[in-house]
Amino acid sequence: MPSKKIEHWRNEIDRVDEDLLRLFNERAHYAIEIGLEKRRLGLPIEVPEREAAIIRQAIAHNHGPLDGDAIRRLFEAVIAESTTAESAMLEG
Repeated sequence: MPSKKIEHWRNEIDRVDEDLLRLFNERAHYAIEIGLEKRRLGLPIEVPEREAAIIRQAIAHNHGPLDGDAIRRLFEAVIAESTTAESAMLEG
């Protein structure tokens, strides 16, 4: 049986995971809206300079305990999934 302290922190993780899920989907929604506008304007979906700027900003604002490499990997994954959602919406 986990201690009350472990249970407390697990509950906090569950709460944060729910927030992350909501935020990931909110971000994907915004990416889709941007994709629709890009299509209207004839612009490319992927903008490597923008993606690099997002990652640089995230690393600059990071206060740990995750290091910069971890933040880079997380944001690369988030950006890739948002781009996938954006492309799927435009194709579908």
